[in-house]
Amino acid sequence: MERNNDSMLTEFVLVGLSAHPKLQTVFFVLILWMYLMILLGNGVLISVIINDSRLHTPMYFFLCNLSFLDICYTSSSVPLILDSFLTVRKRVSFSGCMAQMFLSFAMGATECVLLGVMALDRYVAICYPLRYPVIMSKGAYVSMATVSWLTGLIDSIIQTSLALQLPFCANNVINHFVCEILAILKLACADISINVISMAGSNLTVLVIPLLVISISYMFIVVTILKIPSTEGKRKAFSTCSAHLTVVIIFYGTIFFMYAQPKSKTSVGIDNQDIIDALISLFYGVMTPLLNPLIYSLRNKDVKAAVKNLLDRKKVFS
Repeated sequence: MERNNDSMLTEFVLVGLSAHPKLQTVFFVLILWMYLMILLGNGVLISVIINDSRLHTPMYFFLCNLSFLDICYTSSSVPLILDSFLTVRKRVSFSGCMAQMFLSFAMGATECVLLGVMALDRYVAICYPLRYPVIMSKGAYVSMATVSWLTGLIDSIIQTSLALQLPFCANNVINHFVCEILAILKLACADISINVISMAGSNLTVLVIPLLVISISYMFIVVTILKIPSTEGKRKAFSTCSAHLTVVIIFYGTIFFMYAQPKSKTSVGIDNQDIIDALISLFYGVMTPLLNPLIYSLRNKDVKAAVKNLLDRKKVFS
């Protein structure tokens, strides 16, 4: 479906919290602080993993990918969010909006698949510890990470391409902080059934299937841990996957809350619901990347030891 020249928009308007100017100032300071902490926390985690040879294992390789992914994900949207807080109504070019939507969608989809891959890694490590070095060879875990990134990028290319073919008429106001795909599809003045079907397939591929992989992996992990005779052995086995499980619960819990809540049918309710959806999406996009490095560093002795060694080395050289 070709986009008609007479209906082609040149820009979108992001509403965000323009109706609540006092909240805009508060959220600007809060989100800016969180973004800086995301860059610092994930940046330190990446540096520690790269510089400490003891952390050159599949689990920390995936963790390094997750931290880099979180930096890319927030950097694709947070600067636009911060800018929107400084203006009454933020205007974004059509191409800029689509580019931001593509990057955010790609990073989000990649993270879903990567969390599933990390669950498989923990499954092999706990259920087949003796065969773990053979099964999770360098070629295997690099390929698994590559598939995660390619899946997210291909999925985003498909969804963005379908959105680009839609005609957009007079309404160019997005009730959101960023160019979120569902908010943009609401503005199309044409049938979006193909987009809806494609999004359903996308959700199955990058949300449902990884969640099934995670669930089945942890079922086997729990059964294996329960068979360990000693309490100390059970504790050590569970500690190797507790951080990942915590991240999964936060990640999928936020997504479930965002899409499973009831929608109001009144006109006033719809406007309020749009703001609530945008705030939940903001939490999902910023809070999870902020918590990830904290969860993995506070609950992992190896990471804490590596951070301490890195700080000690910096003190020596300074």
